[in-house]
Amino acid sequence: MRTFNVIVELDPDSGVFVGSVPGWPGAHSQGATLDELERNLREVIEMLLEDGDPKLESEFVGLQTIQVA
Repeated sequence: MRTFNVIVELDPDSGVFVGSVPGWPGAHSQGATLDELERNLREVIEMLLEDGDPKLESEFVGLQTIQVA
């Protein structure tokens, strides 16, 4: 079993959830709900893994909150 970090955003225009694996081109999908997004991302990731281990272009480190005046 493999684990991947996913960034999830909500498109304000369409109301659709969009998710992507940082640093992995092609590892992205969307869904009307978070559950649908998860299913779609799982399917995409499984399909991409059929070609072998990913060669990530960058590594996810984390999130940081910054306050500005």
